[in-house]
Amino acid sequence: MFKPCAPPSEIIDFIKQNSHFVVAGHREPDGDCIGSQIALGSALNRLGKNVILCQAGPFKRREVSRYADRFVSELPAAVRCNAAAIIVDCSSRERTGEEIEKQLAGLPFAIIDHHARCKDLPDASYIDANAPAATVLVCTLIKSLGLDLTQEEAELLFLGLCTDSGFFRHLESGGGYAFSLAAELVDAGASPKKTFEVMSGGKSLNSRRLLGAILSRVTSYFDDRLLVSTERLEETERYGLEGRDSDSLYQLLMAVDKVEAIAVIRQESAQSCTVGLRSREKIDVSRIADALGGGGHKNAAGIAINGQITEIQDKLLSEFKKDFLAAFE
Repeated sequence: MFKPCAPPSEIIDFIKQNSHFVVAGHREPDGDCIGSQIALGSALNRLGKNVILCQAGPFKRREVSRYADRFVSELPAAVRCNAAAIIVDCSSRERTGEEIEKQLAGLPFAIIDHHARCKDLPDASYIDANAPAATVLVCTLIKSLGLDLTQEEAELLFLGLCTDSGFFRHLESGGGYAFSLAAELVDAGASPKKTFEVMSGGKSLNSRRLLGAILSRVTSYFDDRLLVSTERLEETERYGLEGRDSDSLYQLLMAVDKVEAIAVIRQESAQSCTVGLRSREKIDVSRIADALGGGGHKNAAGIAINGQITEIQDKLLSEFKKDFLAAFE
């Protein structure tokens, strides 16, 4: 039975002892990251703190693109002299993106994260790998600071909870706390109807065309237990970032009989790719992501990596082979 652990005294003291904060999150943010950043920033503002929200982007998802103008990607020089940083929904400065990592260098920092593979953490860290979303921990922290939630904070925290739980589809037995928290957030002003519409509606025709192109080149491996597909650079240029609908793509692929894991490799530029990974129970995609410089959860992870689709696919298959041989041979 999950219930979030209380925030450690070190992070409470870290917040009380500093007056200027940079709240950062991982690059290519999702609803959990953005919801955590803005809600935490709002709460810190209400405590009388000065807050800058920092994000490398890009804001690809429809549900987060509306918040892009609240963030900066470059910190004023004065901020770097006297601010402290809180990094949410990832456990290292590296995952904030190369440029932001440089700007955060030298700042005292804390971590709020729910990913299992956390290492070299500062003392002021709030980690609970059993939490279904980082927003669960942010909500617990806000209440531990003696604050009631505003309506906007409730809406953002609910967005994050729904994002990482797949609108509660990914919860296992014993996960009733997520529903208790959801009820609390709804009572505080969050709307499940509006949140679902923001997350699932308003898709462009190009998004359907891009889905078709990616689905048309799916390749299966390891007796049809792994599905891999790609998004080519010319397709991104043709359909635009707004054409992406990762959640629908992942759902379609994971619904295929026998499938234990999927990987979608996207050529983001001539020099770099991102990889989305999903799995069921027998394959830990966070291990595979970690091996290639990414991160995430056992059943959902991602990677940003330099290289071309073909060479990255070879590296992925090599890592997947280890896990599939251990799980099925």
